[in-house]
Amino acid sequence: MMEAQLVVQRIAALQSEHRDLDAAIDRLAADPAVDELMLRRLKKRKLQIKDQVVALQMRLVPDIPA
Repeated sequence: MMEAQLVVQRIAALQSEHRDLDAAIDRLAADPAVDELMLRRLKKRKLQIKDQVVALQMRLVPDIPA
């Protein structure tokens, strides 16, 4: 039970970071003098976070016997 709570807390933290990155990417993309390398790195990090969230969410789903 305690592990599930830790996973839920980690998911919430990652989702918050994902939203922050999304806002930062939007701000950078609107800048005409955007640093393309920085933008690509932020997008890559955002995708990594999304993958981590999905993996953690899968840990919360109980295994269903076939």
